[in-house]
This record gives sequence, C-alpha cells and structure tokens, in this order.
Amino acid sequence: MIEIAVISGKGGTGKTTITTAFAAISGDLILADCDVDAPDLHIILNPDVVNKWEFHGSKVAEINPELCTECGLCQSSCRFDSAHPPVIDQIACEGCRVCQLVCPANAIEMNDRLSGYIYRSMTRYGPMAHAKLLPGEGNSGKLVTEVRRLGVRLAKQYEKELVLIDGSPGIGCPVISTISGIKLGIIVTEPTMSGIHDMERVFSLLSRFRTKAAVIINKYDLNLENTRRIEQYSEDKGITILGRIPFDPMMTESMVAAKTLPEFAADHQIVSLLIDMWKQIMELIK
Repeated sequence: MIEIAVISGKGGTGKTTITTAFAAISGDLILADCDVDAPDLHIILNPDVVNKWEFHGSKVAEINPELCTECGLCQSSCRFDSAHPPVIDQIACEGCRVCQLVCPANAIEMNDRLSGYIYRSMTRYGPMAHAKLLPGEGNSGKLVTEVRRLGVRLAKQYEKELVLIDGSPGIGCPVISTISGIKLGIIVTEPTMSGIHDMERVFSLLSRFRTKAAVIINKYDLNLENTRRIEQYSEDKGITILGRIPFDPMMTESMVAAKTLPEFAADHQIVSLLIDMWKQIMELIK
C-alpha cells in the first residue's frame, strides 16, 4: 500500500487543482482529502456520499442538576469560565476535566462532543475518503488519521495500490498526521518569498519523518529569480524537481467549471506537463 501526499507550506499554491489532475491522469487510485479544516476536493469532484459517520474528537463536561449542590468549586476552578452551576457552557468548555476532579458531589460527567463527520464517497475517478471538522472544534490531526485509515481500507477493498492525499497547508498537527508513514510528499510551491519560506519549513518536516520529497513550482514565470532560488534550494537538498507550471488563467477557469484540468482542456500544455510529472512520480515510488 503506497500513500502519496500533495502538500505545501502555505495555502493557495494549487494543491487541490494538481491533485485532481493527477487523479484524472491516473484513474486507478483512492483519493483522500486530509484538509479537514477546509476541505475542497469535493467541490471539483462532486462525489456521491456512500457512508457518513460522526466524529467525536473531544469531551465536554455536563452537570447533573439532581446531584449538584452549587458549591461553586467547579466555577472557581474553571480557567475557561464555562462552569456556571448547575450548567456548563458547552461552547466554552474545553473538556479539561478539572471541574469533574474538584466536584465533591460527583455531579459532573464527561460526554463525547460531536466534532465533525467522516465520509466515504464515490467520485468519477474512484472511491474517496474525506471529512469535515465542525467550526471551532479541535483534534483535526486525529480526524486526519481517521481519513487516512478509511483511505487504506478502501484501497484494500477495491484492490488499489495507491492512495493520493490532498493535504492541508502549513506544518501543524493536520500536516504531521498527513505525512507520517507516507511514501512521497509532493510539495507545491510558488515563486514568492512566503512560498519559498514555507516550502523550506514543510521540507524540514518531511525530513524529520525521513520521507522522500519532490517539488512542483506553480506559476513559475511570475518571478524567475525566485524560481531559480527554489530550484537551487531543491538541488542542494536533493529534492526531485518534478517540473514547472506557468501562470495561466485556465487553471482558475477549470475550478470555476468544477472540472479537472484534463477534463477542461485535455490538449493544453499544462496537462502535458502534469502527465510527465505523474510519470516521474510513478518512477519515484517504485
């Protein structure tokens, strides 16, 4: 079982556009959207949901009013100002359990909090695992892990050897959960100062997990000097440069049309570039 993740140090570099293009080019893989805070793979692929499960990522305190003596210990101990006996503010509660520990009447219990949903869906390019974290909820890394597990199960069920992951931006908990144990991390970057800085950070993260890295430079012709800096950095670090994609409004137009690049403009130069990149990826993971 091989997992490949398309990631970046910052948002807006073109991860999802490239991921869906690779899905269309391959046509023989499982898709997983691990950007659970702001998923968008479903916008282009418009999947049919097959199964939906609740995700409980944390606990929330609740007072039993029949047992509560309103002594006020929970209120004075709660640093989040959520305990106001005989009730607890369910939104402000962080599930730290302090109120339960200090309650002399054992009137407080910790209940599962609904944090989001996990989906098993079917796209025009095959099965897809994805999720949605509810606003304000935490434990996105744990939800990413559940999405990856579902993706692996789907790969076994449909006898596919490859899981292609659309990762979230940055280097935080969701990204760490995305790249741990994968075969290849494809970094999509752009020739800006923030793009270079964040590409270096995400490569450093991949290095800590001893994960092979490759780079795609999107909109490379907007700043050729910065593109050369990215290429030089990649060569110095031994990162495979899969290719350079020029700026083209066609990429935005395909997103507006909710189509993958091969669907929207099969004969376009960028599609040919992506086909060559996918061939290189297949060689890297052998």
